[in-house]
Formats: sequence, structure tokens, C-alpha cells
Amino acid sequence: MTEDILISTEIADRIYKVRVKREEEEIFRKAVQEVKANIKDYAKMYAYKDKQDLLAMVLLQYVTSYIKIKDDNLFSDKALVTKLEEIDSIL
Repeated sequence: MTEDILISTEIADRIYKVRVKREEEEIFRKAVQEVKANIKDYAKMYAYKDKQDLLAMVLLQYVTSYIKIKDDNLFSDKALVTKLEEIDSIL
């Protein structure tokens, strides 16, 4: 059984407490550092009223990347299915 741990982290001047599985702690901490770095980069490039604006831009960046990857994988899966059907018909 996996043990959950409580992690407290600060993102965009707000504290968040999150429960994660112990084996996912390293990935979670890397994700937090990546988000913080992207917020910092956006802060240098754009004018903003508060850090929540920057957080929203980072979120859009990640969701856009996620959708592209998801769509590419879906396309690849369809191509794979087509090829497998061709092989099946040959056999």
C-alpha cells in the first residue's frame, strides 16, 4: 500500500497543501519547480497585474502542449490500428 504525504508549496505567492503518493513526490516537486521557472520567465516577458495572470498563462501553455501530445498520440493510435487491420487481412 502506498503512503500519501502532505507537501506544502508556494506558487505565485500562495501556499498550497497537496497530498501526493510518496513515489510521486519527486515528480511533483519537479513540476512545482518547472511551474515556478515558467512564471518567472513570463514575468520578465509580459506586463501583469498580479501573479495569478502569470499562472494563467503558464496553465494555458501546459494545456496546449498536453492537447497537442494527446492529439498526436490519438492520431498515431489510429494509424497503428489501420496497419494492424491491414496485416490481419493479409493473414
